[in-house]
Amino acid sequence: MKKRGLALCALAALVTAGVLSGCGNNFYFAGRVLPPSGIANRVLIAIQNPSAFSKGALEIVDAYYDIRQSYNDRVPGFSIAGYSGSEPSTIQNMPEEQLGAVYGSGDGSFTLVNYQKESNGGAIASLGTLSSSIFVTRSQTFVFAADQQAHFLNVVDKVGGKAYSLGLPGVYRVSTNPGGSVALAFVQNSNYAYYPRKLQGFETTAYSGGPSTWPPNAVDCEPLNAPGMCLFQVADSSHHPIQFDRPIKALWSADGSTAYVLNCGPECGGKQSSVVLLPTAPLILQSGQQSGSIPTSPTTILTPGGASNGLVDSNTLYVYGEQPQPDGLFAGFLTPVNLTNNTAGNAVSVSDAAPGQPTKMVLADDNTLWLGGVRCEQGERYAKGEPYGCLTMYNTSTNSATLLEPFQGDLTGIAAVLTLHKVYVAEGGQVYIFSTVDGTAINNFYVTVTGTAYDVAYMDATTDADNTDY
Repeated sequence: MKKRGLALCALAALVTAGVLSGCGNNFYFAGRVLPPSGIANRVLIAIQNPSAFSKGALEIVDAYYDIRQSYNDRVPGFSIAGYSGSEPSTIQNMPEEQLGAVYGSGDGSFTLVNYQKESNGGAIASLGTLSSSIFVTRSQTFVFAADQQAHFLNVVDKVGGKAYSLGLPGVYRVSTNPGGSVALAFVQNSNYAYYPRKLQGFETTAYSGGPSTWPPNAVDCEPLNAPGMCLFQVADSSHHPIQFDRPIKALWSADGSTAYVLNCGPECGGKQSSVVLLPTAPLILQSGQQSGSIPTSPTTILTPGGASNGLVDSNTLYVYGEQPQPDGLFAGFLTPVNLTNNTAGNAVSVSDAAPGQPTKMVLADDNTLWLGGVRCEQGERYAKGEPYGCLTMYNTSTNSATLLEPFQGDLTGIAAVLTLHKVYVAEGGQVYIFSTVDGTAINNFYVTVTGTAYDVAYMDATTDADNTDY
C-alpha cells in the first residue's frame, strides 16, 4: 500500500510538470527546467570503477523517494550521459547555475556537468596533469589548480584564452571566493600564502626583463618575455611577507570583503591553529582593480581545537580540525567563532580524521551541521576504545555533537537534501542516508551503488551554498 501511495504521488508530480509544459514551459522552481529524468530532487553520485569496462560514472538518484529507478520501475536508473572521466573524486556543486564540475583523479579530467540536460558539458580546461586541489569560478571565467607534483599553480583564463603555469614549489591547496575575484594558494609545510594577479599593459612591459624587474613580493611571472600574470606572496604595504602557521584553506565573508585563512597549526606540523582575517581588496585577480593594502598584523583568532576546514553561516564561522593529544594521536574538534566580535567559543568533540587531510562540512535542515573525514580509526577515539565513526551531526542551536555509528569507512562526501530533512553521504565507498531530525539511518537499499561512491551532491539545492568543496 505504501509503495502504491509513493507511485501515485510521483505520478501526480509528473502530471503537474506536464501541465506546465503544455502551458509553454516546464519550470519546476526558480525558473529551472525539469530535467529529462523528471526527478525534482536529485542527488548526484561520483562512482569510481563501476564496472570492468569503466573507471568512472556519475549516477543520479531520486532523493525524495530514495530510489535509483523511476517511480514506475520502467527506467532502472539514471546517469549523466557522455561522462567518461576516470575515478571521479570531487563534485563542485553549482545548482544556481544548473552546473557541476567533476574532477577525475584517475586522469586529471575536469568536466562540466549540465544539470538541466543531465549530460556531459565538456572539458572545463585541459591541464594535462593531476591536481591536488582544483576549482572553476561560478562564472566559468577562471580555473585554479594546484599541481603539487610539477610545483605549479595553474590558472586558466577562459575569457582571455590564456593559461599560466606559475611556479610555486610544494603548492597543494588553492581556494577561490564564490565570485572568482580572488584566489589564494598554499604550500605544504609552509607558513606563507600566495595569490595570482593579472597584469596591466604597462606592468607587462616593466616586468619583461626577468626576475630582477619583478615587484619585491612576486615569486613568478609568466610568460617570462611578456608576462600576463604574476604570483605574489601575501605581504603588507612594505612588502614584508605575512607569516601564517601552516595555512591550508581560505573562506570568505558574505560581503566578500574578508578572507578567513585557516592556519592548520599542529595537525600540519605547525605550532598554533587559528584563523587570520585578511582584506580581499588588495588580492583581486583582475588587473587594475586592487585597492588598499594588507595590514602588517592582521587580526588572528586562536582556535585550540584545530583548523583544517571551515564553514561560514551568517555571523558564525565553524572551524573543524584535529587537536594533538598527550599520546601523540589526534582528536577531532569543532570550534564556533563569533564573527561579530572575532572570538572563539569552546571546542566541541567530534569525529576524528587524518590530520591535514581534506574533510567535508555542510549545513542541513533542523539546525544541523554535518562533518567528517577519512581514517577516523587512526584517531584518539579508536585508541581509547570509544565510538569512532567518521561522521558527526552537530546541532548549531545547542552546540552539541552526535557521533554517527557504526564505523563504515572513510567519509568522502556529504550532500544536504534541504527541506527534505535528510543528508546523503559517501562513506566507505557506499551511499548512506540519515535523518537531520535525529540522526537515524534511512533505508538506503535502493540507492546503493556498484563500485566506489566517492562524492555526492544535491543537484537541486536552492543555492550554491550546498557545496562542500569551496
